[in-house]
Amino acid sequence: MRSRSNSGVRLDGYARLVQETILCHQNPVTGLLPASIQKKDAWVRDNVYSVLAVWGLGMAYRKNADRDEDKAKAYELEQSVVKLMQGLLQCMMRQVEKVEKFKHTQSTKDCLHAKYNTATCGMVVRDDQWGHLQVDATSIYLLMLAQMTASGLQIISNLDEVAFIQNLVFYIEAAYKVADYGMWERGDKTNQGIPELNGSSVGMAKAALEAIDELDLFGAYGGPKSVIHVLPDEVEHCQAILCSMLPRASTSKEIDAGLLAVISFPAFAVEDAELVAITKSEIISKLQGRYGCCRFIRDGYHCPKEDPSRLHYDPAELKLFENIECEWPVFWTYLILDGIFTGDLVQVQEYREALEGVLIRGKNGIKLVPELYAVPPDKVEEEYSNPHSVDRMAMGQLPHMWGQSLYIVGCLLAEGFLAPGEIDPLNRRFSTHFKPDVVVQVCVLAESEEIKQLLMDAGVTVQTISEVLPIRVMPARILSHIYVRLGNCRKLNLSGRPYRHIGVLGTSKFYEIRNHSYIFTPQFLDQHHFYLALDNQMIVEMLRTELAYLSSCWRMTGRPTLTFPITRSMLVEDGDAIDPCILSTLRKLEDGYFAGARVQMSDLSSVQTTSFYTRLTFLDEESDNSLFNDVDDEDNEEYRAEYTTPDVGAEDTFDQYLTQLLHSATTKHHLPPIQTGQHHVFSPEHTTRDILSFMAQVQGLKMPKSSMYLPVTPITNKHRRSLNLLEVPHPQPSPQAKQPEQPKLCSISELHLPRDSQGNTDFAALVNQIKECPTLQDQADILYILYIMKGADWVVELSGPGQGGVSVRSLLEELYVQAGACKEWGLIRYISGILRKRVEVLAEACTDLISHHKQLTVGLPPEPRERVITIPLPPEELNTLIYEASGQDISVAVLTQEIMVYLAMYVRSQPALFGDMLRLRIGLIMQVMATELARSLHCSGEEASESLMSLSPFDMKNLLHHILSGKEFGVERSMRPIQSTATSPAISIHELGHTGATKTERTGIHKLKSEIKHLDGSRPLSIFSGGLSLSSNVTSPRSTRCSSPSTPSGMLSPVGHGPGDGQLHWEERQGQWLRRRRLDGAINRVPMGFYQKVWKILQKCHGLSIDGYVLPSSTTREMTAGEIKFAVQVESVLNHVPQPEYRQLLVETVMVLALVADVDVDSIGGIIYVDRILHLANDLFLNDQKSLSTSDYFLEKDPATGICHFFYDSAPSGSYGTMTYLSKAVVTYVQDFLPSSSCLMQ
Repeated sequence: MRSRSNSGVRLDGYARLVQETILCHQNPVTGLLPASIQKKDAWVRDNVYSVLAVWGLGMAYRKNADRDEDKAKAYELEQSVVKLMQGLLQCMMRQVEKVEKFKHTQSTKDCLHAKYNTATCGMVVRDDQWGHLQVDATSIYLLMLAQMTASGLQIISNLDEVAFIQNLVFYIEAAYKVADYGMWERGDKTNQGIPELNGSSVGMAKAALEAIDELDLFGAYGGPKSVIHVLPDEVEHCQAILCSMLPRASTSKEIDAGLLAVISFPAFAVEDAELVAITKSEIISKLQGRYGCCRFIRDGYHCPKEDPSRLHYDPAELKLFENIECEWPVFWTYLILDGIFTGDLVQVQEYREALEGVLIRGKNGIKLVPELYAVPPDKVEEEYSNPHSVDRMAMGQLPHMWGQSLYIVGCLLAEGFLAPGEIDPLNRRFSTHFKPDVVVQVCVLAESEEIKQLLMDAGVTVQTISEVLPIRVMPARILSHIYVRLGNCRKLNLSGRPYRHIGVLGTSKFYEIRNHSYIFTPQFLDQHHFYLALDNQMIVEMLRTELAYLSSCWRMTGRPTLTFPITRSMLVEDGDAIDPCILSTLRKLEDGYFAGARVQMSDLSSVQTTSFYTRLTFLDEESDNSLFNDVDDEDNEEYRAEYTTPDVGAEDTFDQYLTQLLHSATTKHHLPPIQTGQHHVFSPEHTTRDILSFMAQVQGLKMPKSSMYLPVTPITNKHRRSLNLLEVPHPQPSPQAKQPEQPKLCSISELHLPRDSQGNTDFAALVNQIKECPTLQDQADILYILYIMKGADWVVELSGPGQGGVSVRSLLEELYVQAGACKEWGLIRYISGILRKRVEVLAEACTDLISHHKQLTVGLPPEPRERVITIPLPPEELNTLIYEASGQDISVAVLTQEIMVYLAMYVRSQPALFGDMLRLRIGLIMQVMATELARSLHCSGEEASESLMSLSPFDMKNLLHHILSGKEFGVERSMRPIQSTATSPAISIHELGHTGATKTERTGIHKLKSEIKHLDGSRPLSIFSGGLSLSSNVTSPRSTRCSSPSTPSGMLSPVGHGPGDGQLHWEERQGQWLRRRRLDGAINRVPMGFYQKVWKILQKCHGLSIDGYVLPSSTTREMTAGEIKFAVQVESVLNHVPQPEYRQLLVETVMVLALVADVDVDSIGGIIYVDRILHLANDLFLNDQKSLSTSDYFLEKDPATGICHFFYDSAPSGSYGTMTYLSKAVVTYVQDFLPSSSCLMQ
């Protein structure tokens, strides 16, 4: 017998260590491990981590086998791993109904349990008795299942288990929007059972999804049916949210040592090496001590100051735990592994030596990793005064099995028994390595021969959709329907993937289904659901965004292929040429660069070899029976109508299924053409607004006051009248308010609806009037009356009684298409509102914003009308909330959705725009948009609101961007071409250059043939260089009005009171600071470091009072300065201020107050009334101005706040700037607490 080699002897030593600390506890029946000798339950996370040492040791034995017994040892160890992983699978499969529910609800009550009975795999505690929702636990199971399968272990044994694992993928793929309890099972650090979005969960889910994608769970023995599919866009969502969070761990934890598992082994989830380094250095600098790292700042677990008799903490109690948090040696094992994977031998050596110093020797000298080290109760005061000076004592589990396992893996790697590639066979450790540039392949297709010819005439050669056969081109929604079948398992009652939008990464690859190749067009081109895709400029904008996204986010082998069909809607109105913006885009694509992305334009057949392919076998022939018979499983009501039972005699059921899905979206033509030259059906004084009021009466609704809304056009007049965004109650009523604040509700007789002999509404005659309408708007009004009085499904018999008819809903859908063809944006929004259309990606947009730590409000301020959204909501619930907050005002509701989508686009593509904004108030943003139009176009609130509602989606997005970016811009009217059928006013928005002129004016590049610029009089009328012109001639319909800060919503109101009053014209630059403050206040932008400064002030006083609401100093005892939770608390107080410009001056006041708080004094007072300081500054300003004999016109005060208009419009700097007066006021207010030398501040 050969003698044992030195390495063999050392391996045997580790085998003994593994046996005595881990395997001796493994249950022989279930294979599960208890958390420790004291805690008998099996936690999913702890089990996976604990078995890593067994898996690593098994591979080490197989690789370093001296003799046959070593191979037997390797087999035994590997099977112990398989048994444990199968045991965990059994536990989860027993809760299969929870997986099915959770896919749809993402509720804490419908989740898999975090721990199970070690002996039976059964439930230990009920759903509501533990923080079970821990996405990272399920994710690390899937991640290590993938790694172990790739290393050669056979864990999954049949297709039912494969289906279950596929559903676990759906369970974790929404991790980026799921608030859970995190890896410490506590959620919010007050330990009161409040779940929150955790970076550790999002990162682990992202890693698991990447690792298991396209993996065959049967390993070398598998086939296409055992392959797992992951949608790449879900991975990218997790990636984006994770990067936006780091180094922050969650809203209540500004840093958490648990993130080490995300930035390094086992997840390697972050691709940005700089972000990895920042996060690691934050953990080491803020959390590391002499015995390991704290989990997070103010962690009370096992602290001597913790009250063991209760689970939760009092918020003010958290301050007691600072500097005496327990230190965990397990985090040093992560840092050892991190050093091994990054090749940093110094780090490995340093942490191995440090760890050796805190290990505890057990019997026979074995080394044990303790759970944590705590400060002895009698040394607490000493540790408070001099952190990290006291010797601590080991507490908790011994050994801490999770830490013990990672310690052993680190030793095996450091001593060369294992190579990094063996413990990471899927090569996740290379995530931060350089990635080559992505070339996006763009295939432009013509919808028909006619369009192909038009493109050819313009010099662009493309194929038609029929010419690319046998490759089949389908819209993205078809792919969503196909994926509903993935993971479907009748035996387990699993329905597969919920119907969800498929992103551009998912549509940019080829799919092989039943030996046919399919390619899908991007979702943004689908006009079936919302009107954004009807605007060609918007299509170009979204194409630009998606190409940039593809080039930066594509991770798969091969190149992405984006299919871009040119359809009839992309032609100019008379259909004889391609829209110029589409044509210029095609020419740019041919150049090879577009939107910063490298692109290659070619035909579909030539890019097949360089593209990525996914083979979907779950739709093979044996699945035919289930294609149509479980339509009720669909997640979304909207799509149920798209299925009807097919003709069973079809030769290919799948082809028939696809055909049916496609045809369900086509619109048949029933509406009669409009009759030009006819009189309006309703008398001119009865606007759509009146119709809405009457219909509201019919429904028993009380129409809300006009002050709630934006303004709008006769087109969407139904609420147009109520829609004057800029009209709010004001002490002096505006001569421009064309109707009373409370619109009078009209009666049936006033609407002049046709009557029958009994005096009731004659609906047959009303239907006949549809044929006589001179405009699409009139047809929409009649259909709306029918919709309200008769219902959406009432059959309209346009051909006469008994000739068959069509539902009101179908006619509205048809009218929607016609309005889209005419680019009547106001009417399109009106009909979208009537039909309650929902942006397909609305819930995703809301989730994106919330996941980037932004709160949303919908409806106009103040609360309770304004509704706050702080957690992702299901699509239907979100839609209902928006309509409720809009007071059933359908155009406002539709515009709210639209703006939410644009905000989400920007938060993904330009997150820097939102740097210092926590709460996005969509109602206020809409008001500011209307204000900007009223200011620039010199028009009334109603006209501005009308113009806003009639803007094209592209212009709306552009206007929003200018407001968010803070750049100066101008708006001008422009006439439409003579042949245009649209009635809405055309408006163009331009960025202003340094000269105060638009780019268009400076360069003269944009001379669109389709648009004649119409300038009303002089240049300043159409283009504003960021200033406000003041004119007292308020009665003129073209008058310029000052945005008076006095109105509660900060909207426009006239300044002069009559033609002869104060004939003053300020310079063009005048008014820019008022405007700047209004914009910043409306979008809640604050200066850098603002919240940290507020925290410092609160440390030195009893609280801050803002507009009657107090922010107490006790807040700092619960929250640290860097917590988002603290910032949200500050915002909640500031948001009680309805006027955006007043809010902004209060923010400036707090910034000055922070300078005083930096002075070396213990206290600057009790409750500090910020409003009083601001009013004191205002009084000082007024006194100075009066002493300079300034005209009373400038010194007029805002009735709502008492602040001088001129003070609102003063620059911060300069001897008469706001900062000068605020500094004087602050020092005057707190002077009793300052040292005498502080007079220098004045």
